[in-house]
Amino acid sequence: MLRDIEGKPHEDILKVSSKSSAASVADAIADRVENGMRVEIQAAGAGAVNQAVKAIAIARGFLAPVGIRIACIPSFADIVIDGEYRTAIRFDIESAPT
Repeated sequence: MLRDIEGKPHEDILKVSSKSSAASVADAIADRVENGMRVEIQAAGAGAVNQAVKAIAIARGFLAPVGIRIACIPSFADIVIDGEYRTAIRFDIESAPT
C-alpha cells in the first residue's frame, strides 16, 4: 500500500505509473471533475510523470467541449514505497473559471 511520510494511506489519490494508460487516467480525471470533485494524481519516476501529464492534457480535451476548464497545481510529495523513501510529483486538479 502506498503511504505518505506520516504513514497515512492514500486511497483517494489516483496513482499513475509508467505503464498507466494516459487515456484511462484522463477519463477518470474528467469524470471526477464533471462531478465537481477535486482530483489528486501522484506519480513517482519520469515515466509515470510523463503519463500523468499526458493524461491531464487529454482530460482537458475531453472537458473542453462541455465548457469545463481545468487548472493543475504540481507539488512534491514524500512517499514510502516498499519501505523506501521516495519523492513523487503530485498534481492537484480542479475546475477553473472560464
